[in-house]
Amino acid sequence: MLTRLVLLIPVLALLGGCSMWNSFFGDKDPILPDEPADRLYNEGLYLMNEKNDFKASAKKFEEVDRQHPYSEWARKSLIMSAYAYYSAGQYDESINAAKRYITLHPGSSDAAYAQYLIGASYFDQIPDISRDQTRTERAIAALEEVTRKFPNTEYAESARKKIDVGRDQLAAKEMDVGRWYLKKKDFIGAINRFKVVVTQYQRTRHVEEALERLTECYMALGIAMEAQTAAAVLGHNFPDSPWYKDAYKLVKSGGVEPREDKGSWMSKAFRAIGIGSKNDTVGAAN
Repeated sequence: MLTRLVLLIPVLALLGGCSMWNSFFGDKDPILPDEPADRLYNEGLYLMNEKNDFKASAKKFEEVDRQHPYSEWARKSLIMSAYAYYSAGQYDESINAAKRYITLHPGSSDAAYAQYLIGASYFDQIPDISRDQTRTERAIAALEEVTRKFPNTEYAESARKKIDVGRDQLAAKEMDVGRWYLKKKDFIGAINRFKVVVTQYQRTRHVEEALERLTECYMALGIAMEAQTAAAVLGHNFPDSPWYKDAYKLVKSGGVEPREDKGSWMSKAFRAIGIGSKNDTVGAAN
């Protein structure tokens, strides 16, 4: 019995030595102690600023958050990881980090920047007009949050410019589809698309063409009054536009003049944003 006990002692000692047990059986590496938060943070900055390795930098910042979750370093590292991922073109990771930052630190001075990063990440993924524009819509929504919640920050002006670009993109998408319907002589389908541009995107560069295309569609359908109104609204607001010249020729070819029906949805759409005409009629295009 004594001999068996003596033989067991080395085995028990081996079982008690965790590092020896791991190395003996090839198990996973022993858990290393946490690194100081400031060291991890500075390593992240070094990788970002000196090595331009944004992916590795983001990982370092994430380690700060993982190892020291309740520290001030963790708060700083979270917004830095969002920026690093954005700079690396890893937009989904940037969005997730920025959203987490806003959830945890909504009152922070960096909350505006986090919200801006969400919008910018969607914005940088805006596809061409032939594809689905969901990311464009998400970009606009996120950037509008910047202008609404943080109107006096340095990010608000940049957000507004990006919103204008995004809205122009959505208008371009509607025009592209509308032209396709027009080419197919599906005038009702075309009108519905051009109507979206006139009612929702009056301040984009596409509205002039939309009004001219509406003139085409209504003339083709024999709805002269609406065609006259489309041409008149176009002439009142964009008298020097080449699109107005085309619209004017179209209505004249039908024996009528551009004349605005103030009760038309087109007239109401422009009055709603504070622009429009004082008179019903409009002169010839130059």
